[in-house]
Amino acid sequence: MKKSKLSGRYAKALHDFALEQNREEEVYHDILLLNEVFMENRELRVVIESPIMPADKKDAIFEALFNGKISAISMGFLKLIITKKREPALMDIFDNFVQCYYTNHHIKSATLTTAVKLEPELLSQIKAILEEQTKSTIILHEVVNPKIIGGLVVRVDDYLFDASIIGRINKLRTEFSHNIYQANF
Repeated sequence: MKKSKLSGRYAKALHDFALEQNREEEVYHDILLLNEVFMENRELRVVIESPIMPADKKDAIFEALFNGKISAISMGFLKLIITKKREPALMDIFDNFVQCYYTNHHIKSATLTTAVKLEPELLSQIKAILEEQTKSTIILHEVVNPKIIGGLVVRVDDYLFDASIIGRINKLRTEFSHNIYQANF
């Protein structure tokens, strides 16, 4: 809980500063790059998050890897994170920054789960319906899960729409387990 609160505060501070400096897009793309690099390189994450590694070595690693590739704001932010010894929260800070950006630009992430891969035309229709309903731009992530048997499951933020066959079977199972008339048999 504290980690996500801390991460949210750092991410919001970075986002607000980037807005103030009219460099939000630039910092957003920097954060996406940083997040991708850290996700692909577990060893880098381990070294940066290590409490044993001295701060000047971490700073040198960031300089070597990202100098000239990210903005001065993003580089200064990374140095601040090292100074304050908040490296273990770095990935959460990146995620929270992206959420701040999405909120500011009315973008929502949606996950569409189906039993089979859908045609691109149908995906674009579903995306258009979601955008109309949420009045936001939707980034749609398609997941294929044969275990849902058929139908679809849509998750947008904290909202879940389950129109899958397995969802209906589970609902019936729950209703039958609470049926008092069946308990006497």
